[in-house]
Amino acid sequence: MEKLTNSRMLVLKNKLEISDFIKVIFNNEELSIDDSIVSRVDKSHKFLEEFSENKIIYGVNTGFGPMAQYKIDDADRIELQFNLIRSHSSGVGKPMEPEYVKALMLARLNTLSLGRSGVNTTVINGLKELINHDITPLIFEHGGVGASGDLVQLAHLALVLIGEGEVFYKGDRRNTVDVFSELGIKPIEIKIREGLALMNGTSAMTGIGIVNVINAQKLLDWSICCSSAINEIVEAYDDHLSKELNHSKMHLGQQDVAKKMREHLSDSKLTRDRNEHLYSGQNGDTYFKEKVQEYYSLRCVPQILGPVCDTIKHVGRILIEELNSANDNPIIDVETKHVYHGGNFHGDYVSLEMDKLKLVVTKLSMLAERQLNYLLNSKLNDILPPFANLGKLGFNFGMQGIQFTAVSTTAENQTLSNSMYVHSIPNNNDNQDIVSMGTNAANMTKTVIENTFEVLAIELMTIVQALEYLDFGDKLSSRTQSLVKEIKEIVPPFTKDYITYPFVQKVKDYLKDNNAY
Repeated sequence: MEKLTNSRMLVLKNKLEISDFIKVIFNNEELSIDDSIVSRVDKSHKFLEEFSENKIIYGVNTGFGPMAQYKIDDADRIELQFNLIRSHSSGVGKPMEPEYVKALMLARLNTLSLGRSGVNTTVINGLKELINHDITPLIFEHGGVGASGDLVQLAHLALVLIGEGEVFYKGDRRNTVDVFSELGIKPIEIKIREGLALMNGTSAMTGIGIVNVINAQKLLDWSICCSSAINEIVEAYDDHLSKELNHSKMHLGQQDVAKKMREHLSDSKLTRDRNEHLYSGQNGDTYFKEKVQEYYSLRCVPQILGPVCDTIKHVGRILIEELNSANDNPIIDVETKHVYHGGNFHGDYVSLEMDKLKLVVTKLSMLAERQLNYLLNSKLNDILPPFANLGKLGFNFGMQGIQFTAVSTTAENQTLSNSMYVHSIPNNNDNQDIVSMGTNAANMTKTVIENTFEVLAIELMTIVQALEYLDFGDKLSSRTQSLVKEIKEIVPPFTKDYITYPFVQKVKDYLKDNNAY
C-alpha cells in the first residue's frame, strides 16, 4: 500500500489542481506566492482605489445586502469592513477540522490571487502565513447558506486575519492575538473592501468539497480493493471482470473499475476461469452446488462502482473550475477598467456536485454493507462460520456485534443523501431569495464520507477474519496478501471476544492515511 509522502514547496503561480491540495493539506508542503501574483493583486487594488473615488460601488461606499441603498460616509468606510466581519462571525456547531479549514484558506487565497477582488497584498500574504504556520482559524460548520458565498464561515477566517477571534495552534484553542504575537505575524490591512472580498465567495464549500473529492477517490480505491479480495474468498469466476464484457458497455468508469480489479487479481490462484469448469463440456450435473453466477454485490462491482468513479472525476473537474474562478461581487476588471456587479458568489455549482458526490459515496457504502452481510451470513456464502466467528460458536460472537454499527452507519448515509441543492429558504430580508445551501451540502457529504470510511473499516476487518479462517496462504494475490499483512498488525484474529471499537478506529485511520493503489 502506498503511503502519502511529504514534499517541499508549492509556488502559487497559475491555476491550482486537486494534486496541489494534496501537497499542501496532506503532505504539509509549504506555500509561496510568485511575484507575478503579488503584482497582479497590487495592480487590481490600485485600480479600485482610483476608480472608486467618485463612484457608488457596492460594499465600498454602500451598506450590504438589502442595506445597499444606504451610502456610507467616507470617514466610515474602513470601519464598515470591520463591522461586516465582526457581525457575521456568527457560526455555531462543531469547529471545522484542520484539513478542511486549510483547504478553505487555500481556495480563498487562490481566488483572491486572480486580481479580481481589489484587495491589498497583505491579504494574500496573511493567508499564506496562516497556511504555512499551520494555524487553524476557529470556523464553525453551521452558518452558511451559500448564496452571497460562505459569508459566515469566511467571516470567521477574516476575523482571524484582522487579528481577532480564536485559532487552533499546535492542538490548543487560543486567542488569535496571542498566537500572532508569539509568531510575529501582523494582521492584514483594511483599505477598501478587504472584509467583503474575504467573505463574498464560495471558498468554504469549495475547499471542503475538494477534500471530499480526495477522500471519495480514496474510498473508491479501497472499495475496489475489498471487492477484489472478496472475489478471491469465494473463488469467483473471473469473466465478470473481463475486458471483453466490460468494454461491451461504453462507460469509462465501469471499464476503469474492472481494469483495476483485474490488475489486483492478476496473480491470484483463487479466481477461476469458466472455461476450465462450466465450459469444459465434462459437467453432466443437473444441479450445481457451486453458484453459476455470484450475487450482484460480487459480480456487478464494475457496474456499481463505475458511476461512482465517473462522478468523482466530474465533481473534481467542476470544483477545480470553481476554485480557479473569481467568485466575488463585485468583480474588478483592470483590463476593461470597470467594476461589474453580479452574483459570482452563488454556490449552486458546488451544491449540486456535493449532492451528486454524497449519493455515489452512499451507494459505495451500501455495496460495502451488502458484501459484509454476505461474508457474515453462512447461509449465503456457505464457506465461512456464522459472523466469520473464529471462536466457539454460540459462546463467542465473531463480527456479530460490529455488523450493527455498519448497518446503522449505512442507514444514516441513506438519509443524509437527500438533496440540499433543491432546498432553499429565503433570508436577508428576501434579498437572498433563492440560495444554494452549498456549504451544508459540502458538510453533509463530508459526514457521508467519514461514515463510509467506518463501514469499509468494518468490512476490511471482516475480510481479514475470513481469510484467517480459510488460510489460503500464497494462493491469494500479492496485493491481497500485502493488505492482510498490514491489517493483521492492527487487528488480531478474533479467536475470542474483544472490545472492537478501538480496532475500527485504527483501521479507519489506516484507510484514510494510505492509498489502496
